Amino acid sequence: MPLVALTGGIASGKSTIARRLAEHGAVIVDADQLVREVQAPGGPVLAAIAGTFGDDMLRPDGSLDRAALATRVFGDAEAIAQLNAIVHPAVRAESARRFAAAFAADPHAVVVYDVPLLVEARVQDPWQLVIVAHAPADVRAQRLVELRGLSHEDAAARMASQVPDEARLRIADVVIDTAGAIDDTLRQVDELWQNLDEHVARRAAAS
Repeated sequence: MPLVALTGGIASGKSTIARRLAEHGAVIVDADQLVREVQAPGGPVLAAIAGTFGDDMLRPDGSLDRAALATRVFGDAEAIAQLNAIVHPAVRAESARRFAAAFAADPHAVVVYDVPLLVEARVQDPWQLVIVAHAPADVRAQRLVELRGLSHEDAAARMASQVPDEARLRIADVVIDTAGAIDDTLRQVDELWQNLDEHVARRAAAS
């Protein structure tokens, strides 16, 4: 019943890896999706966000205006810390509930937590394997421009707001190189899946 963390910088191909692992039978718990769920109207997280940053963070229907919130906190370390203090505990609790439910349903399940902010928020959790999706910064910047329509300046700012690649690579048990063709990425994921028990055992022996 391995509990696996999957992380990577923006536009690193992490979602492609997660989809392939799901095809192999892994249970994927998506941190970004959990954030959206805990921020739903009527919950304490959204109320705390509005109370901290103002009611103009809410849309007319009472849901979170994510663009307004992103604009409010972007580049403001204190505001980001305030937001994280509201959101992270709720996400941590909900993710733990999802992990427990997955293992209760299948004690032999492989549960993969797809989490962008692993280094920033969850690196000390008891993972049995840490997978890092990695591509050079110039490749990821090009993807942000060509595939997501960002300007070069916005792409650079998004990447600069995250921890350096070296910080993720330092905690990796397995690095999936996503700089090449997608078939190459999928081949690496397939090999990882075939040797998953060995990777988990190697991390356990090293700890």
